Amino acid sequence: EVQLQASGGGWVQAGGSLRLSCVESGWTFEHVGIGFFRQAPGKEREGVACISRADGGTVYADSVQGRFTISSGNTKNTIILQMNSLKPEDTAKYYCAGFWGQCMASMREVDVDYWGKGTLVTVSS
Repeated sequence: EVQLQASGGGWVQAGGSLRLSCVESGWTFEHVGIGFFRQAPGKEREGVACISRADGGTVYADSVQGRFTISSGNTKNTIILQMNSLKPEDTAKYYCAGFWGQCMASMREVDVDYWGKGTLVTVSS
């Protein structure tokens, strides 16, 4: 059974940084993508960033391009989302998500095969 667990959320002032981790278990295949979605209060869930395990290719939402970086962690089953220059509009619950195959630029919620429990990120102005 595939399980995904996000951690590392918290509170930070605008302009600050946070680092989220996603630990995956039960998934031994290489051709998968793992990423983060977020959902702010009253808004739909949206894709933030994704990394394809097979080739390390990455995809970012326009709203976080240049500020967020997704990468593989020190262990094969860990993904890191480094979030810099945080803005109040980044406030949301962040979810780890898994896809069969490669990450797609569209990062649609409907394409997610596995969801993890979220971690809350709050950015104050």
